[in-house]
Amino acid sequence: MSNLNLTLKVWRQAHANDRGKIESYEAAGIPEEASFLEMLDIVNERLVEKGTEPIHFDHDCREGICGTCSLTINGVPHSKDRGITTCQVHMRKFRDGDTIWIEPFRSRAFPVIKDLITDRTSFDRIQQAGGFISVRTGSAPDAHAAPIGKEEADSAFSAAACIGCGACVAACPNASAMLFTAAKVSHLGHLPQGQPERQKRVLSMVRQMDEEGFGGCTNHYECEAACPKEISVDHIARMNRDYGVALIADELAPT
Repeated sequence: MSNLNLTLKVWRQAHANDRGKIESYEAAGIPEEASFLEMLDIVNERLVEKGTEPIHFDHDCREGICGTCSLTINGVPHSKDRGITTCQVHMRKFRDGDTIWIEPFRSRAFPVIKDLITDRTSFDRIQQAGGFISVRTGSAPDAHAAPIGKEEADSAFSAAACIGCGACVAACPNASAMLFTAAKVSHLGHLPQGQPERQKRVLSMVRQMDEEGFGGCTNHYECEAACPKEISVDHIARMNRDYGVALIADELAPT
């Protein structure tokens, strides 16, 4: 394996109220087998040795599971390769001499905290608005005791794969959170345990999403393209149907 000599164009922002700017860094002798975050680790070690403030970025599991890593690489959330998170990007995808632009996920609802770190607690609030089951559903049943069709089960599993990274928002021209919200609504709506609160859930979560300042969906499908778990926009259509039914029921409900 050979080493790469790269130029990094990195968004640096001291704090939430700082204007921020792009700064250049030389990343010399980066092993091709390193991951993208390991490359940033190497660069940061050198910056610290020089007494320079390191580049701040989010990370946790580094296995594509937690959804913490959230970088826009060369203008694309998580990079141009589909079905992976930032931590799964490897430097062998780049060429010696490349210039790499690294920025945070951009959205009014994801304000920058520092450098490449954004505040994505708006997703937490959407989840807390209704992405759970609170009614009593009995004790855990035996396996296969509740018959669920394969298509329903597969769709529920696909939606539940959402890791809440926010790439869908960063990729959408409208900064819409529809795919995230739809995934959280849909995976419970497919299952028997999620039916009692189905209408209340979709109303609460969509209203919270709007309150957080996310944009609307205009069917660009960039969310699906950027999603590291390749969650389908079909879930958005399902959520819209559920929301329409729930809205009518809510308006017709006796006061």
